[in-house]
Amino acid sequence: MSKPSVQTFGRKRNAVAVAYCKQGSGLVKINGSPIELVEPEPLRIKTFEPILLLGQERFSGVDIRIRVKGGGYTAQIYAIRQALAKALVAYTQKYQDEATKNEIKTILLSYDRTLLVSDPRRCEPKKFGGPSARARRQKSYR
Repeated sequence: MSKPSVQTFGRKRNAVAVAYCKQGSGLVKINGSPIELVEPEPLRIKTFEPILLLGQERFSGVDIRIRVKGGGYTAQIYAIRQALAKALVAYTQKYQDEATKNEIKTILLSYDRTLLVSDPRRCEPKKFGGPSARARRQKSYR
């Protein structure tokens, strides 16, 4: 019998983070390196938000491995934090009880909705007749 595990994803713009959450001892790795070494350093606190909100003890029974690709570094950080939060919620729902899952969900949603709900905004494609998606050539009569 394999270990209890769930797989979730987080998205922000073009970045996609896939989190694989299984029973373990509290390891959190991003692309093979520990979460403490995430770059850039000013945004590192953003990746820790789900852990800081819910407390280290909720993460102590699970190992979470996250693969992230695409987008820029800020988008990747937001995708990571969403995948991390969603992984814990999914794992709790599947292998623990519904009440604990609802408690976790309430804490996360009251802090920041993007921790569980993806931001649907995407880059608008460029159109002809102008330099960008909306801007057009200026009209001139002379």
